[in-house]
Amino acid sequence: MIFLLLMVGFLAGVVGSLVGLGGGIIIVPCLLFLGSISTTFHSITPQLAVGTSLVVIFFTGLSSTISYLKYKTVDYKSGLLLFLGSGPGTVIGAWVNNYLHADSFLFFYGLFILFISFILFWKDTMKRPTTVKEKSWRRSYEDQNGTMHHYSFSPVVGLLISFFVGFTSGLFGVGGGALMVPAMIMLFMFPPHVAVATSMFIITLSSIMGSFTHISLGNVHWLFAALLIPGAWIGAKIGAWLNQRLTSKMVIVGLRIMLLIVGVRLLIEGLF
Repeated sequence: MIFLLLMVGFLAGVVGSLVGLGGGIIIVPCLLFLGSISTTFHSITPQLAVGTSLVVIFFTGLSSTISYLKYKTVDYKSGLLLFLGSGPGTVIGAWVNNYLHADSFLFFYGLFILFISFILFWKDTMKRPTTVKEKSWRRSYEDQNGTMHHYSFSPVVGLLISFFVGFTSGLFGVGGGALMVPAMIMLFMFPPHVAVATSMFIITLSSIMGSFTHISLGNVHWLFAALLIPGAWIGAKIGAWLNQRLTSKMVIVGLRIMLLIVGVRLLIEGLF
């Protein structure tokens, strides 16, 4: 059990940090699957899986954010602005989660995962804006090659999107980066590395609020969290290191296939 949870945490940390997902998209399905096949994990309910995942996601986000500090790719000002939407959304999502029965949770979570997988397929075909809008939140970033990147977004639209992302984070125990990163890149013109790093910064802040909400509701399995956190912490640092050296296309392809399989399986379990 110890080795298994360490490896789940490590995988979640690497993938979550590398592509800005946060890691919950790995942890929650793994805990639910283990709960269905092993008596050791029989006590895992959807609420415990989500609450435990958000506690682990905080450490994943913190570890990767600290690593991204070295590369100066975190846009703090934009991250704090978007957190004003995602923070309250996470709290509301956590409360709504407490009223979902197991079958309903599995069904809606399966739909959500399939939605995420389609977004990962779709985002490569979206055309990224090339002009900075006049009346918007405007930012600039100079990459390691000295190239200056300009990007912008409407604060109102950003807050609405981040609120929805936060809501899904609290509801399903995911970091929200699977929605936030494509939005930041395709809608807000963020450079990809800045989008991933800033997403992890937002995830860190939002997971604090989501974690406290789930803790107050008794939705955290502390032993499992304690075993997942070390692997997630180390994995997040490796993911951040790989992010600066690799393109994430191969990881995204594998993630797409995995999410499709997991999403269909959860839908079937929820229905039957």
